[in-house]
Amino acid sequence: MSSLALTTAATLALTGCAGGTTFQSTWKAPDAGPLGFKGKKVVAMVVVPDVATRRGAEEELARQLTQRGVEGLPASALIPENEIKDKDKVKSRLEKAEVAGVVVMQVTGKEKEITASGPTYMGPSYGSFYGGWYGAGWGMPAYSPGYIKTDTLVYVETLVYSLKADKLVWAGKSKTTNPSRIDAMIKEIVAGAAGDMEKAGLIRKP
Repeated sequence: MSSLALTTAATLALTGCAGGTTFQSTWKAPDAGPLGFKGKKVVAMVVVPDVATRRGAEEELARQLTQRGVEGLPASALIPENEIKDKDKVKSRLEKAEVAGVVVMQVTGKEKEITASGPTYMGPSYGSFYGGWYGAGWGMPAYSPGYIKTDTLVYVETLVYSLKADKLVWAGKSKTTNPSRIDAMIKEIVAGAAGDMEKAGLIRKP
């Protein structure tokens, strides 16, 4: 899988998840019960403008879904590129393929977070030149110049739809710090989403 820079809020990167992923908020439909997706077809749909990036991301999402007991299918494998924005054609293809559910991922924001620490003077810890400072002073500077750290934060919205009821059953907003591989990021997001959905009683552990 080729590397791509995170240049826009809608671009997912392709090389590591250094800082990890956390969910900021999740939601479950009040009347939603167990989904019963086990063994059924669930489409993985990732909304990004770059076609190659979207296909790679959907393939990884489909793999993660399959590992959890469903038949994960990339949307790009069922829906031609020139039809992806045509609701009626998409509906027809998903119904023909007997798809039970759809998991949608979409980047909703990207920002830089800057953390700064100013210079500090730690103060002396010695009272004499020969018996105190000399020796210890050379090995332990009493001054720290500070630092500036910049992190990239990427926010992703994950939506789970039941096509039988044609309704949203679960949603979550996650934050990934310094992402660089789309496969690692998706793996973390799916794991977090699955854990929350298990707690909510929507799915069972594989």
